Amino acid sequence: MNFPLILHIETSTQVCSVALSNGTECIFSKFTNEEGMNHAKLLNGFIAEAMNVLNNDFHSLNAVAVSSGPGSYTGLRIGVSTAKGLCYGLNIPLISVGTLDIMAVAALNSINEKDALLCPMLDARRMEVYAAIYNTDLEVVRPVAADIVDNSTYKEILDQNSVYFFGNGMNKCKPLLQQHAHAYFIDDVFPLAENMVPLALKAYQQKQFVDTAYFEPFYLKEFQTTTTRKKMF
Repeated sequence: MNFPLILHIETSTQVCSVALSNGTECIFSKFTNEEGMNHAKLLNGFIAEAMNVLNNDFHSLNAVAVSSGPGSYTGLRIGVSTAKGLCYGLNIPLISVGTLDIMAVAALNSINEKDALLCPMLDARRMEVYAAIYNTDLEVVRPVAADIVDNSTYKEILDQNSVYFFGNGMNKCKPLLQQHAHAYFIDDVFPLAENMVPLALKAYQQKQFVDTAYFEPFYLKEFQTTTTRKKMF
C-alpha cells in the first residue's frame, strides 16, 4: 500500500465514526448515529474492524487523526484518549482536526456556488451555537466562536454573500435565519471520520502534528456540571 496510512477517529457529537485512509483514498469507513452517546462501547469495535483491512497490523499505521472539537465534552475525551493511547503505543504522530473543518468538507459537495460561504453549526445550549465560516476553498473566513443567534447575528455577512448553514445547531436557528434571502440550509450534515481524510493528509504532509503528551480537546467552553439543590422546607 502507498503511504501514509492514517486511522481517523471522530466522536465529537452523537455520531461515532472511524475511517482508515491510504493516501487520498478512504479504504474503510463506519459510523453510527445513535442517541445516548455510546461511544465508549462502540469505538474500540469500530477500530478493530478498520484494522482488519490491514490484517490487524497496527504497526503499519503512519499516524492517527482525531477530531479535536468543539463538541461534546464526553465524546471528545473518549476519542482523544483513545487516539493518544494508540499514538503512544505505536510511537506514531497524532493529528488534530477541527470538528467544524470536518463538517465543512462534508457539506462542500452540496454547494455549487463558487463564491458562497459555509457555516457549520454545533448545538451548544439555548440559542447558542459553536460556528465558524469558510469559503468554498475551505479557508477560514471567521474562526470558530460561540454565537448567540438572533436576527442580526449573521446579517452583515448575509447582506453580501450566500451562506449555507448546516449541522445539528442549524435547526434551532433556522426560523431566524431563513428570513434572509441569502440564507440556505443543508440537512443531515454530520462530522464523519471519512471527511477527515483530506484534512489529515494535508497535515501529515506538512508535518503538522500535535504533542501527544499534552494535547487536549478544544472545548471552547469549560465543562459545566449540574448540581441538584435540596429543597428547603
